[in-house]
Amino acid sequence: MKKSTDDSFAICLVSGGLDSCVTAAIAIEECDRVAFLHVNYGQRTESRELKAFHDLADFYSIEDRLVASIEYLKKIGGSALTDKGIDVPENQLSETGIPVTYVPFRNTHIIAIAVSWAEVIGAGRIYIGATEVDSSGYPDCRKGYFEAYNRLIQEGTRPETRITIQTPVIDMGKAQVVETGARLGAPFHLTWSCYQNEDVACGACDSCLLRLKGFAEAGIEDPIKYRNKP
Repeated sequence: MKKSTDDSFAICLVSGGLDSCVTAAIAIEECDRVAFLHVNYGQRTESRELKAFHDLADFYSIEDRLVASIEYLKKIGGSALTDKGIDVPENQLSETGIPVTYVPFRNTHIIAIAVSWAEVIGAGRIYIGATEVDSSGYPDCRKGYFEAYNRLIQEGTRPETRITIQTPVIDMGKAQVVETGARLGAPFHLTWSCYQNEDVACGACDSCLLRLKGFAEAGIEDPIKYRNKP
C-alpha cells in the first residue's frame, strides 16, 4: 500500500550506543512520531546491543520498532567487530588509516533497510547518530557520504517519496554529544558502547575510550560500569 511520506514522522537508527541514544532524543524532540530500527550484523556484542535497543525503546514508549538481521556481514568479515580472528585494539585512540573495527560499507546496508521501511510506513526522515568529529574515522560516517546517499534515495524511490537522512550529531565531539544528551534527559544508563564485552564494558577499546573521554570532558559521570577505567 502506498503512503505519502510525512516529514514529522521519523525512523531513528538505534544501535544502543551513546550517539544513537542522543540522536533518538533529538529525533523525539523534533518530530511528532518516531520509529526505532535496530540491525544485527553478527557483531561481537550483538545480544547486549539488542537489549540496549529494547531498553531505550521502552524508555521512550516506542511502539513502532523493527529489528532486522544482516548476518551476512559476519560471513563477509574483514572487521574486528565481526571476525574474532581480528583483535579489537586496546588502549589506543589513534590508528593509521581506516581502523580494523570498520565494518565494510555497513551503514549503506543499514540505511537501505531504513529507506525501505520508511517508504512503507510513510516516514519522511531517517536519523542516524554518525559523527565526523571525535570518532573512529569510518568512511561511511562522513558528510559527503550522507549527501550522496540522499541523492541515491531520490533516484531509487517513488517520485512522490520524500525521505532525507538526518545527522544531528555529525559536527559534535563526544563531550558535546554527552552535554546534548544530558540536556534532553537521555537515559545514558541504558546504553552500551563497548566493542568486545557484553557483561561489563572493557574500558580499553576505541569505543569505550571515546565514550569515557566525552563524559570526562563534559564533566558528567558515566553511569555504566567498566572493567578497566583509565
